[in-house]
Amino acid sequence: MSTPATILYCRCAYAQVVPTGVKNDVLQKLCDSNASFETVSDLCEMAAHRDPRLQAIAACGKLRIAACYPRAVKGLFQQAGFPLPADTEILNMRTQTAQEIADALLSTAPATAA
Repeated sequence: MSTPATILYCRCAYAQVVPTGVKNDVLQKLCDSNASFETVSDLCEMAAHRDPRLQAIAACGKLRIAACYPRAVKGLFQQAGFPLPADTEILNMRTQTAQEIADALLSTAPATAA
């Protein structure tokens, strides 16, 4: 049996570029699933302040992140000095539906690189 991926949900609280409905629906689906996940207020703010929690997140191993554009999320971790592993899967709440994101986050299939 494979180890489940660590799920990180970004609320994107400050930039407000992710549609509110998608953010809320993804969060609700995660809560309804009873899956273990971590939520952060805003990855952009964390990176700007070089929050040490980013290092712990980047070191999680199997990691799936619901946030925005994959290149932006990777860049934030890189800028903070904690690059993400190559196999990190990043789901884009700006362009994908809440159902697509929830299905990918909660999948038991191995994460694919984004």
